[in-house]
Amino acid sequence: MMATARLDYVAPWWTYWLHNFPHFNFFFQSVDNTFKPEEASYQQSLVFLACVGAVGLGLSLLVVALYLIFLCCCRRDIDEDTKRPDTCCVTCVAVITGLVICSAVGVGFYGNSETNDGVYQLTYSLYNANHTLGGINNLVSGARGNVETGLKQHLERLDEIFAARADYLQALRFMQLMVGNVIRELTALPDFDKTNIDLAAIAGRMALIEYYRWLAYLLLLILDLVICLAMGLGMARHSQCLLVTIMGFVILSLILSWASLGAGTATAVGTSDFCVAPDKFIVNQTKNILTADVAHYYLFCSPNLPNPFQQSLTVCQRSLTTMQIQIQGLLQFSVPVFPTAERDLLGIQRQLNSTEFSIHQLTALLDCRGLHKDYLDALMGVCYDGVEGLLYLSLFSLLAACSLSAMLCAIFRVWTLMGSRDKEYDDIDEEDPFNPQARRISYNPRRSNTHSFCSYTSSVGSQASLHPPPQSTANTMPPPEYMNQSMLFGGAPRYENVPLIGRGSPPPSYSPSMRTTYLSMTDAQIRHFGTDFQV
Repeated sequence: MMATARLDYVAPWWTYWLHNFPHFNFFFQSVDNTFKPEEASYQQSLVFLACVGAVGLGLSLLVVALYLIFLCCCRRDIDEDTKRPDTCCVTCVAVITGLVICSAVGVGFYGNSETNDGVYQLTYSLYNANHTLGGINNLVSGARGNVETGLKQHLERLDEIFAARADYLQALRFMQLMVGNVIRELTALPDFDKTNIDLAAIAGRMALIEYYRWLAYLLLLILDLVICLAMGLGMARHSQCLLVTIMGFVILSLILSWASLGAGTATAVGTSDFCVAPDKFIVNQTKNILTADVAHYYLFCSPNLPNPFQQSLTVCQRSLTTMQIQIQGLLQFSVPVFPTAERDLLGIQRQLNSTEFSIHQLTALLDCRGLHKDYLDALMGVCYDGVEGLLYLSLFSLLAACSLSAMLCAIFRVWTLMGSRDKEYDDIDEEDPFNPQARRISYNPRRSNTHSFCSYTSSVGSQASLHPPPQSTANTMPPPEYMNQSMLFGGAPRYENVPLIGRGSPPPSYSPSMRTTYLSMTDAQIRHFGTDFQV
């Protein structure tokens, strides 16, 4: 009975954890978790696991739909003070979901790289194993062709040449017996061309599938990053058009995330079923091609295990050595008597040397260490890097799907807040000085009747709250002409046009500091200063 574990390969713990996942077919019947991809019930169990992503997608869309219905039914007009905490809450939710998505994207990049490394190691090992098996087939077919065609032709011609010598003919009969032994032993070696298993073609298809898988996950990761950046930009600019576009991409990414979670889970579980007992599956697949001892020799490659091809290789080597000895004797004794036999004897010697070299190469290739190393490398790549990367990708898909669902709800809430804000802006009176639109309307350079004044005018404007004292009726004098014109065209007279005496301002006092200030003024400032203090 074959052992299922060895010191050079131990399945990682996560493969056992995934291997223990429940397996059910479409009729909810339990299925054996042994890796049997050719059975329909096992295939249904993997499809059933992939449907977990569809269930998660349905739940996410249901939660988003319920939240949308809640927003539509419970929407009410609230003032700005009440709405401000809600806006802060929505902003916090958007920021948290963005951070979670960015973290999930980092996990996804690592998982995508690990899975790609595992598949690359698997394909590389398959190419190496295919090269080894191809070399074995070429050596076996080449050696057998040399023996069957080349040696037989030379022996037949020598049989005609040595027809008169019975001792030489006896040596030829013995050599023909050795040739038969070599052909029989070479035929007993496994012919991998008849297995109809092209490892190079399998590795090529796997590399192509892995390339498209890696590219699809890379695009999904970039899409999630773009969604996070666009979400922040849309909330900062309060752009409803951008938010609508983000909604579409969020829904698309949500669907892809749940789909990738289902596919990744099914693939990880199926691969783990293989990694727990890979030897058993390979033995069952090669039982019509290789015997149990041959499969056991290459799968475990223990020093205590005998090489199943060692006897055949030894027989071939001894037969070729015996033929070499016979040819040396014939070259030494028969050539002086039969000079025409020299060419055929040298031809047989060359064929024997070539066949012996092929047997040495064949012995090295049939040793278990080369193929066993490729087998271990493939297992390490698939069961360690590959399955670990799939777990990280599944974690990314789960985090991204949940975060995208929360982000979609936050986008709907931002949409409603932006709609209520626009409605409140429309309800504000245009004459309201706090309305931005009213401020834009009131600030019209063509309708404003403002003039530029000096710095002293701005300082005087701060006294606008001061009113001139009422004058007695006895001293009532008609207003100056310029005041009448201002009343006629502008309504109330400008306060700057009222004389200083009428303003009730105290007369200016003289001080040395005032003299110094007056001396430091320019001529234009002095003239202007003098006109301001005219009575």
